[in-house]
Amino acid sequence: MKLKYLIIPIAFATLGINHAGAQTFEQITKAPKIKKNLSDDKLLDVVQKQTFEYFWDGAEPTSGAARERYHADNIYPENDKSTVATGATGFGLMAILSGIDRKYVTREEGLKRLNQILDFLGKSDRFHGAWPHWFHGETGKVRPFGRKDNGGDLVESSFVAQALICIKEYYKNGTPAEKEVSEKADELWKGIDFDWYRNGQNVLYWHWSPEYKWQMNFPVKGYNECLIMYVLAASSPTHGVPAAVYHEGWARNGELKTSFEVYGHPFTLSYQTPKNTVGPLFWAHYSYLGLNPKGLKDRYANYWENNVNQTLAIHDYCVANPKGFKGYGPNNWGLTASYSVKGYAAHSIQEDFGVISPTAAISSLPYTPKESMKVIRHLYENLGDKVWGKYGFYDAFSETDNWYPKRYLGIDQGPMVVMIENHRSGLLWKLFMQNEDVQKGLIKLGFESPAIKK
Repeated sequence: MKLKYLIIPIAFATLGINHAGAQTFEQITKAPKIKKNLSDDKLLDVVQKQTFEYFWDGAEPTSGAARERYHADNIYPENDKSTVATGATGFGLMAILSGIDRKYVTREEGLKRLNQILDFLGKSDRFHGAWPHWFHGETGKVRPFGRKDNGGDLVESSFVAQALICIKEYYKNGTPAEKEVSEKADELWKGIDFDWYRNGQNVLYWHWSPEYKWQMNFPVKGYNECLIMYVLAASSPTHGVPAAVYHEGWARNGELKTSFEVYGHPFTLSYQTPKNTVGPLFWAHYSYLGLNPKGLKDRYANYWENNVNQTLAIHDYCVANPKGFKGYGPNNWGLTASYSVKGYAAHSIQEDFGVISPTAAISSLPYTPKESMKVIRHLYENLGDKVWGKYGFYDAFSETDNWYPKRYLGIDQGPMVVMIENHRSGLLWKLFMQNEDVQKGLIKLGFESPAIKK
C-alpha cells in the first residue's frame, strides 16, 4: 500500500498581509541570534518557541489556522499562498496549547486564537463530519488535494480530533470563556462520522467525496501513521465503530503481527513497506502526539518499544551510512517525509537520497533523548543559519548536494513542538490520555496503558 504522503507532494503558504500592506498575524519574526553552549533545557526552549512561531506569527490570517507551507523566498509554484492544511492545523492546535502553557503567549491571546481556529473549522466544508486535506484559508472551502480527493479525509481529520480532545481537557475546568472553547472542541470532534467511513465494511476508508464517492478506494490497514484514526473511531461516543473494525481492518485479521529485526532492533509489526523493513519516522510521531506510547500495549505490539526501535534503526543506519552521504553520523541523522532534492520524498532506509529532515530526530526526542539532542545541538551550533530561520529549523537539507532551501512544511514543524513538550512535561500525552472517551475506546480495542483507569 502506498500512503498518500508518500506519493503526492504537499502544497503552499506565505506571509499574511492585508490590503493596506500592514502585517496581520505575522510580525516578521526573526530567528534569534545563535548562542552556543546553552544548557539542554534552554536549547530545547529556544527551538520549541521558535518553531511554535510557525503556528502563531506564521498562521494564515483569516482562519488563524496552519498554512501548508511557508517559503522564505516567496516562491510558490502553484501560487496558492493561503492554503490551510488540516493535519498541520491539528498539530498546530496542540503546539498552541504548549505555547500557552509555556507562556510564549498569554492565556488570553491563546484562547482567542484557538477560538478563531475552532470557529473556522466549524464553518468550513465537512463531509460526514470529516474535513478535507486542504482548505482555502480565506473561505474554508475545500481545495482538492488531487482530482478525486476533493472531499473528506478521515486521517487528516483524526489529527485534528486528537488536538480537539486535548483542548477539551485543557479548558474543561476553566473560566466560562474557557469552558465554552472546551465544549466547542468536544462538539467538533464528536461530529466526525467514523462509522460512515467504513463504507459498510470492517475497515476504515481514508477518503469520501460527494462527487467521486468511494472511488479513491483507500482502505487503511496497518502499520503506518494512522493508528490514531482507529483509536478515535473506537472512542467516539456518537459515531463509534466496533472493535472488529480495528482487528479485521487495521490489523488485517492478525497479519499485522510479525517478527523481524533491522540493525539488530526487533519489531513485531508488519509495516506497509517492503517486507521486514520500517517506514519513515513520521510513522512514530503523528499518531503519538496525544496517544502516549509509554506502556501502551495490545496483542500486536508494545508501542513504546516499537517506536524506540524504529528510531534507533534509522539512527544506526545513518551512522553506518552505507551510501556514503556527506555529513551523516551520530550528530546528523533522521529520515522522514519532507522536501527533498527530488522534490518531495518519504525518506527512509529504503528511500535515502542524502537528505536529512530535522523533524525526524527532533520529533523523536522522547524515544532517543541523547541521540536527538546531539542532532539539535549540531544543527543549531554548527550548521546555524544554513538550517535555522525565523520558524526554527528549515524542513530539510543535503550536505552532499549543498542544498539548503529556506522552506517549511506545517506537518513537519508541528510534531517538533509537540514532542519537545511531551519530552519536557508530558502535557499533550496527559491531556489526551485522561479523556474518558479515549480510555473507553482503548479498553474496547484491548489496549493496556498505565494511563487507563480501571
